[in-house]
Amino acid sequence: MEKALILALSAVGAGLGVGFAAMGAAIGDGHAASKMLEGIARQPEMGGKLLVNFLISVGLIESMPIIATVIAIVLVFANPFVSML
Repeated sequence: MEKALILALSAVGAGLGVGFAAMGAAIGDGHAASKMLEGIARQPEMGGKLLVNFLISVGLIESMPIIATVIAIVLVFANPFVSML
């Protein structure tokens, strides 16, 4: 019974963690895109540099949900708390 409860709570926690990480990345991507567009609107000649910096930033922002997904997979399939029972 306790093992099933730990597995169920691990699955719920993994789902919430991945969901919140995806929401955070989406908000971060939106802010980065809006600031890049503001910068291009103010100085169109800087568009190339801003685009490169934007793409690097989005790549770093998107690493957060990928790391959260890996942690969630470890939590669900290689749960260290189940072996403690």
